[in-house]
Amino acid sequence: MLNTTSPATLALDDETVTRDAQYFEYTSSANPIGARLISRVPYRSFASALYDSGPTRIVPLDLSTELGCDYPATGPGLLAHFVRVLAGESVNLNPNATSQVGYVLEGSGVVTQQDTAFRFGAGDFFALPGGAPVHIAADSTTRLYYVNDGPLLAYLGVDFGHARFTPTLYPAARAQAELDQVARAPGAAQRNRVSILLGNTHFPQTRTVTHSMWAMFGVITPGTVQKPHRHQSIALDFIPNCKPGVYTLVGTELDAEGNIANPQRVDWTPGMAFVTPPGYWHAHFNESDDVAHVIPLQDAGLQTYLRALDIRFAH
Repeated sequence: MLNTTSPATLALDDETVTRDAQYFEYTSSANPIGARLISRVPYRSFASALYDSGPTRIVPLDLSTELGCDYPATGPGLLAHFVRVLAGESVNLNPNATSQVGYVLEGSGVVTQQDTAFRFGAGDFFALPGGAPVHIAADSTTRLYYVNDGPLLAYLGVDFGHARFTPTLYPAARAQAELDQVARAPGAAQRNRVSILLGNTHFPQTRTVTHSMWAMFGVITPGTVQKPHRHQSIALDFIPNCKPGVYTLVGTELDAEGNIANPQRVDWTPGMAFVTPPGYWHAHFNESDDVAHVIPLQDAGLQTYLRALDIRFAH
């Protein structure tokens, strides 16, 4: 409720209203990462051992200490989780978030949110708004990769307002068929990425899975290299399947040949997740004899809407 007291009757308190004000010289403060005022998003891998066995549980992939925030976060605006639900059991999700995206690594069951319920199976994607509890009941032992934008709302100091979309299922067979069509298209081998983006009719401008989040489903075929690219969104990469010999190189600079200089190597294993920091070049390599898939969940819906994604490809 607004204070309707007349300004003439309010006690003036200049000391209180100026005590938090600060002033900084521009060139020493405009780049807080370079000035070491704020941390970079760290590299980090999360092994599938965190949810391969054991009881029903939700495992936040929390880097809040490294990010310097007082709420769980995997990146500045996203929180990723591994979820394990034993057959006949269930979990509840109810974050203060606008967007929730899940991928079913294995298992089957039912997702319920308010008056919407749908069955899920291995390979399915689903997107859910915030604002209402989500109930996930497993018919068979289930493992999920699940990301929401709760850290963004925590940073802004806001609560969920209203849903911008309704619960949406992307069945495994349809997603795989769409990806196969892209992979068979003429010139696919020359593309920087052989992938599809999951979209929603409510977001025609960004072509993203929600208004804040992006979900990509990509394939790396045997003996191929997907050359470096970079973007200003963080990528929380999930690996549903691969054989030994598949890996990502990540780094801040390219050399004269367009390769990543002094890279960090991330070797893939099935069911793992890893963080690709915003602005870093990354390239995928498949030196195995079988296809591998990657699922980056990103805050690129928001970045695209802000016109700040700035995606670039190595020549």
